[in-house]
Amino acid sequence: MEEETSKLPLPDAFLDFLQTNEIDPLIYTAFESTPRYIRLKPGSEAYLEEIEAEIKCRLQKVNWLPGFYSLPPHIQIANSKPYKEGKIYGIDAASGAAVLAMDISVGDHVLDLCCAPGSVTGVDVARHRLAACRTMLQKYVLGDACRLFVADGTTFSLMPVRDHLDSISCEFALEEKKDTFREWTSRRPWKERKRAARARENAASRLVSETDHPELIFYGKSSGVVGLSKDELYQTVSSSEVSSSGYDKVLVDAECTHDGSIRHIQKFEHWGWETLNGRVLNAERSDNLTTLQLKLLINGFRLLRVGGSLVYSTCSLTVSQNENVVEWFLKENSSAALQAIEAAKDWPCKSGRIPKTLRFDPVTSKTSGLFVAKFTKLAV
Repeated sequence: MEEETSKLPLPDAFLDFLQTNEIDPLIYTAFESTPRYIRLKPGSEAYLEEIEAEIKCRLQKVNWLPGFYSLPPHIQIANSKPYKEGKIYGIDAASGAAVLAMDISVGDHVLDLCCAPGSVTGVDVARHRLAACRTMLQKYVLGDACRLFVADGTTFSLMPVRDHLDSISCEFALEEKKDTFREWTSRRPWKERKRAARARENAASRLVSETDHPELIFYGKSSGVVGLSKDELYQTVSSSEVSSSGYDKVLVDAECTHDGSIRHIQKFEHWGWETLNGRVLNAERSDNLTTLQLKLLINGFRLLRVGGSLVYSTCSLTVSQNENVVEWFLKENSSAALQAIEAAKDWPCKSGRIPKTLRFDPVTSKTSGLFVAKFTKLAV
């Protein structure tokens, strides 16, 4: 092992980090053999041969993950016609598995506290990430039932809109209420854009108070927002009401050190290995991340209805950001229980250090590294 690890272009400080966290450094030799993955937009299967011709590569179906295909790691898709037309998009198979683990059904209200494209209600504290998500929703025409909020996922508290208005009552509501949300458009009047920009500047220049509402930057026609007043959208509910009116499924794909993502670590060859310490190895940052992960998990679970499911995942391979977080959370929440992930029976992954948790890594799974745990909320 020493002979092979000496060939890795990794600094000693990172190798020490891997040893401390009992992570096999040989994982990082799999960079060239780990394929890229894409997902076909539903309905694009008929264009498979055309897509292969455009990207000059044969796609290999991922048998254990519906809609996913693998391709050699050197193939680039960003400038390809299928990508620009929204027929394909890049996403690692392990990340796709985390979403599949939620077992989403038609009509489910889904909350993603660290927003990724496709969620019914997406939340992220970073406007640029949420704007990218909005762009993807529009590009792939997937946002009809989505809402996107710029908000802190550790304190976000809005419930799903469960009573959709029919077309007649919606028209009536728009006539009767002055302060209602109309159909969303990116082409807002200049005065409205100016007012929104001024509000963002004011918010940035002061501490955000507990009474400030999350900023809604996108909503689809079928998201339940059209026809609502701001008071209706931002109404709060009691803890007892959450048990029945909370979200059916919640995804907490938490911010982490990204040490399980080989491609992320490889970027430090270009960014400079000296920046690795601040972004990955710094002990204070790791402690702060663990605190953030717990807060996201606690709040996501708070917003989950009884009987609903929450998936917690990170692309770190460290125990401190995964199993330790899960153990603490279970200890402090008597209504939380780990669930077996039924779909995982055929997945190429390992069991985590806690039963019912899963770990993906480049050597075992031929994917990026990922930890996945699934919880359900019990009635207590």
